[in-house]
Amino acid sequence: MATYLTGDTHGNFLRVDTFCRAMETTKSDTIIILGDAGFNYYLNDRDTRAKEYASAIPVKFFSIHGNHEARPQRIPSYMEGEYCGGKILYEEAFPNILFAVDGEIYNFDGYKCIVIGGAYSVDKHYRLAHGWHWWPDEQPDEEIKAVVEARLAALHWNIDIVLSHTCPRKYEPTEVFLSGLDQSSVDKSTEDWLDGIEDRLDYKKWYCGHYHTRKQIDKIQFMFEDFDTMFIRL
Repeated sequence: MATYLTGDTHGNFLRVDTFCRAMETTKSDTIIILGDAGFNYYLNDRDTRAKEYASAIPVKFFSIHGNHEARPQRIPSYMEGEYCGGKILYEEAFPNILFAVDGEIYNFDGYKCIVIGGAYSVDKHYRLAHGWHWWPDEQPDEEIKAVVEARLAALHWNIDIVLSHTCPRKYEPTEVFLSGLDQSSVDKSTEDWLDGIEDRLDYKKWYCGHYHTRKQIDKIQFMFEDFDTMFIRL
């Protein structure tokens, strides 16, 4: 029962398929996608085809909410279940594609992990201008933030691993920011909030996606097309 992690897939699971075949994974293994999995972006048959392809891969998907997908809480076909000690959402037709719930604590390979999804879409206005999907609840709201903080407070602000989509603002990889984009127009409220979380939190490792880069700084690991095993390297 191994646990692996990777960054944003945006509906393309070929690299996950290749990785899982090489590692000879089974449905008892889990791959965590750190947001923007792309299972619920088009909200039509295109998503269904992606789910069918992913379901044939010998692994269980555990997806964190990103900013290029609808929250499964808003999709009627999703139901509630439990996985690794925490609440998840899934569809009956695709029982091996699971969505984490923000603020839940999961136990992966003996590590306590908290999930904090969501981020601001810098391409929001471009998507809206072209009639593409954008969701106003892409970032964690005050209710989600309160749940996250209450869960961490109950653990005396001590956790093994944080699994998020975006990162604390102090760790933003500015070298991969889009050129020509006025950063003053970008809503950094989630990153600012995560800054405060990171300041107070006693943790061992923090994984995130979102920025389409592979980088490690301090205990923060950014992931994109790479893979890692759930293992804390001290």
